[in-house]
Amino acid sequence: MAPASTAAGAATPALPVVLAGARGHGRRHLDNIRRLAREGLVRPAGICELTPLDDGELEGLGSPEQSADFAALLESTGARIAVVCTPIHTHTDLALTAAERGVHLLLEKPPAPSYAEFERMVKGVRAAGVACQIGFQSLGSHAVTAVRDLIADGAIGAVRGIGAAGAWSRDLAYWERAPWAGRRRLEGRDVVDGVLTNPLAHAVATALRIDGGDRAEDVAGIELELYRANAIESDDTSCVRLRTAHGDGTAGEITAAVTLCAERPGEPYVVVHGTGGRITFWYKQDRLLLERDGHAPETTEHARTDLLRNLVAHLTGGEELLVPPERTGAFMRLVEAVRTAPEPAPLPGGAWRTEPGTGNGTGAEGSARRIVTGIDELVAAGAEELALYSELSDGSGPRAPWAAAAARAGARAEGSRGMTVPRPETPEGTGNPEGTGTEAAGSVELRCAGRAVARYEYRPLLAGSQSPRPYLHPVRTLGGTAVTELRPADHVHHLGVSMAVPDVGGANFWGGRTFVRGRGPVELDNHGRQDHLGWIDLREDGFTEEVAWQRDGRRLLTERRTVTARALDADCWALDFTTELTNVCGEELSVGSPATNGRPGAGYGGFFWRPPVGPRPPEVFTGDAEGEEAVHGSRAPWLAMVTDAWTLVFAGATEDTRRDRWFVRAAEYPGVGSALAWDGRLPLPAGRTVVRRVVTGVADGRLERTAAAGVAARLTGKEGPR
Repeated sequence: MAPASTAAGAATPALPVVLAGARGHGRRHLDNIRRLAREGLVRPAGICELTPLDDGELEGLGSPEQSADFAALLESTGARIAVVCTPIHTHTDLALTAAERGVHLLLEKPPAPSYAEFERMVKGVRAAGVACQIGFQSLGSHAVTAVRDLIADGAIGAVRGIGAAGAWSRDLAYWERAPWAGRRRLEGRDVVDGVLTNPLAHAVATALRIDGGDRAEDVAGIELELYRANAIESDDTSCVRLRTAHGDGTAGEITAAVTLCAERPGEPYVVVHGTGGRITFWYKQDRLLLERDGHAPETTEHARTDLLRNLVAHLTGGEELLVPPERTGAFMRLVEAVRTAPEPAPLPGGAWRTEPGTGNGTGAEGSARRIVTGIDELVAAGAEELALYSELSDGSGPRAPWAAAAARAGARAEGSRGMTVPRPETPEGTGNPEGTGTEAAGSVELRCAGRAVARYEYRPLLAGSQSPRPYLHPVRTLGGTAVTELRPADHVHHLGVSMAVPDVGGANFWGGRTFVRGRGPVELDNHGRQDHLGWIDLREDGFTEEVAWQRDGRRLLTERRTVTARALDADCWALDFTTELTNVCGEELSVGSPATNGRPGAGYGGFFWRPPVGPRPPEVFTGDAEGEEAVHGSRAPWLAMVTDAWTLVFAGATEDTRRDRWFVRAAEYPGVGSALAWDGRLPLPAGRTVVRRVVTGVADGRLERTAAAGVAARLTGKEGPR
């Protein structure tokens, strides 16, 4: 066994290592210690297992001391490094046992089962002055740096979001391999052994590192959907959206969809979506695929630095640790969100089936496994569309009906969809209007005819580039079909139904790029935000609220917004949306659009409805015109957008609203808006109030022109404020 050498060439004695947990996943650490021992970097000094390893298991390791007493083993062997690969709920205590004895650590992921335990571990490690590496092996891949360099160089334009996908399979025996497997708690202690926090934890951790928001203080919000097909406590099929806020004022968004119930298990990956291309990273293979607009695809393979090797180099040569605890703080925010979330929703029996297993993860060939039908495609769609399972739609309805049903049930039980985690500090311009330094999400449900027809996210956690604002999503027909889309891949700043204006005195309240005369769409640091200030009235069928339109902490407008749901008949209901915008900044403002800034036909801005993309473009018509080209820019009193699954009838309900033109998209993507500034800027003198009211009929199935006209007449039968 040759001794290692420092950069200067001097021989360095091999560092004695103790491994706690040498079976199961611990066998990989055993193999790695064996490999590094042959290079003279480490010396296998001890094995901590309840049952000693036999000669076959110890082959190539010499005769390390074996004991079930971890503390005694560390002391008797004089260990410099402890590798801890034991059940999740034992991590903190074992890490502190090593730290108290001056032993450095390679601690398996997840580092702890709760954020409080994580903080306790970090505090103890720091106080002891020992090094700690967290075992996210994928973060040793040189491809991570390559991806970040490509992003920094603008290879794919501006990043729109990061998706992560993992479709693995685990047989029933996997969940029976240990008492803690698949448990949220065991004997009163947190375990949190779910698909997001353990088997496919690398998907999220890798995405966070690429995003640059991997520290605890970077987390701005978390939305979770936790499901299970197996008879376990924890989740085996789940998705999450994490929003990050970086120290430089930028923001990011990550959506991960994962399962252990795949039909055809495949390699997990992270995909970075840009305005000019994408980068796909298969993190177990260290392989990248760069796809850029106007270029041929490029595939590259990268080296990887082993984390134990890196820890040795840190101790002997001062090399920087790749995965210190503080660089996993954001991931631990996710663990805490999963820990405190409601119990995972059991999937209905019709959503999954049982087939013979492969022995994956158990060694029990032939053990049965549960498969969620269609989950492989849903996982891929979640990463591609940056959508949660409940948000995925094929135009005729939810792609995962079980997810939509569970999300609605969770919303009724908890008062909001998913979990949110406020971050400790909020950079200027991204926090709440009161400046408390935290931001709490909130949502309410609208009901009509005894059914939930819409959810209003009045305090969403969104990236600054999306011009954060309240929105309605999902909006559904009385039959349950979704008629809105959230953050679609084609325009991630489209948010169901919202008030979205691209130019209020130069501030962007629409999201995305700003159209600049002579330059075209440009990424500018000019995004505003709409903040919910409070309820004036809140009922089951609607609400009136006050909203502040702000830019860099300066309030430009105050809005009184009223939204009401009312039934029209058994198959149709109406969403009544009134906005009263008042200039409160003390000086004259004006509302503009890309059209007023030089882009013909793009006069959008105001009330905007983004329906879901379907298998073919929807039809659009008014009382006397048909087709996108004829309807776009018209001043028709009503407009209909129609598919086989649903019909939306939009009507201006005041004279001022009826004078505004309709902005319509159907071929490129479905969208309808009532434009405040079609071909000229709308002046807003100080103190002036502008009122608009749009009422939308939401119907199941296809309505022809005569029926749609009948709905429109009923929508505008009661005049609102002018």
